[in-house]
Amino acid sequence: MTEPETSPSASKSTITSYEDADAPWNQVYSDADIAHWNDGVIQEFRANGGTVGGAYAGSELILLTTTGAKTGKQHVVPLGLLRRDATMFVSSFIEDRYPAWYHNVRADPRVTIEFGTKTFQGTALALTGAEYDEFAVWVREHNPLLAEYQEKVSLPLPW
Repeated sequence: MTEPETSPSASKSTITSYEDADAPWNQVYSDADIAHWNDGVIQEFRANGGTVGGAYAGSELILLTTTGAKTGKQHVVPLGLLRRDATMFVSSFIEDRYPAWYHNVRADPRVTIEFGTKTFQGTALALTGAEYDEFAVWVREHNPLLAEYQEKVSLPLPW
């Protein structure tokens, strides 16, 4: 598949707002493009030791491998990284439902994380209750893009 010009790997300026017209989530994509949305980012990440360009240039990403809650198959997804002390957190922009990786880690928390050139085995924890609430306050203070997005959707962002 040829990567569309507006894909996440296309050359774009720095995204500073969820409403930014250049943001990959504000583009129009065909069903074929959506089905392969992450393929180019994953390939670029692995080929360049965890560094990618385009809309994600300068962002700290990981590749998260989960086991499908329904299929039992391995799924890889690139995610932006939030750091708080020695703990890594990930989240996703969502619209009306949570992403597959979130359901997968709730069903089977064993994950593989690719970070730069290193690969780690880990255990994911989906935050809930008071722990979620406390972390949500921290995120709103330290990640303006996620804070802005949370104001636009009714579901709480997963992390």
